[in-house]
Amino acid sequence: MEATAVRRRERERDADQRLARELAHYFEYSTSGVEIMRDGLEEMHFGEFLVSAGAITRQQLLTALMFQDRNPGVRFGECIAALGFASTAAIDDLLDRWHSVHIVEV
Repeated sequence: MEATAVRRRERERDADQRLARELAHYFEYSTSGVEIMRDGLEEMHFGEFLVSAGAITRQQLLTALMFQDRNPGVRFGECIAALGFASTAAIDDLLDRWHSVHIVEV
C-alpha cells in the first residue's frame, strides 16, 4: 500500500514539473503571453473573473489558455469545459455574472 502512495506522489510530482515546463515554454514563446499594464484600473478578462469567483484555479486558467492557444477559434469557456474544469452550465452562469459587472469609464 505504501509503495502505491509513493508512486502516486511521484506521478503527481512529475505532472507538476511537466506543467511548469509547459508554462515556462508558453510564456517564453507565445505571442499572447503576459501583458503588463500600468497602475490603475484594468480590464478583467473572463479567465481572471473565473479565478476570482473560485470556479477554477490559476493553474487551470493557464492550462486553458495554453489549450486555447493550440486550438485557435475555440472560445475560452469551451476550453474550460473541454478540459473538465467546469461544466458548460456553470460557465454560462458565470458568463452572465461577468457581463453584469459594472464598467467604469475614465
